[in-house]
Amino acid sequence: QVQLVESGGGLVQPGGSLRLSCVASGSAFSPYAMGWYRQAPEKQRELVAVITPGGTTNYADSVKGRFTISRDNAKNTVYLQMNSLKPEDTAVYLCYARLYATTYWGQGTQVTVSS
Repeated sequence: QVQLVESGGGLVQPGGSLRLSCVASGSAFSPYAMGWYRQAPEKQRELVAVITPGGTTNYADSVKGRFTISRDNAKNTVYLQMNSLKPEDTAVYLCYARLYATTYWGQGTQVTVSS
């Protein structure tokens, strides 16, 4: 069993930056693929970024060049650095951890991009 707790969301102006964190507990962290989805009102949940246990990353086209996912296995933490934020990035951002067929989810953190 893995518990995930996100933090770092908030209100930011267009063009601004935020860094989300997701701390995992309850199980060994390093074997899990980690990532972030986002859920905006009246839109489908969208995969934003993923990082494998070996550090390979992948991003949605909509965030490439602006967002960076990273992990610190010593701190059981995955990060999402978000730069050049746009109003369309507004959503609840959810952290997940996946090992084989099992996926764990955090509760989410709200990101609002507005002037």
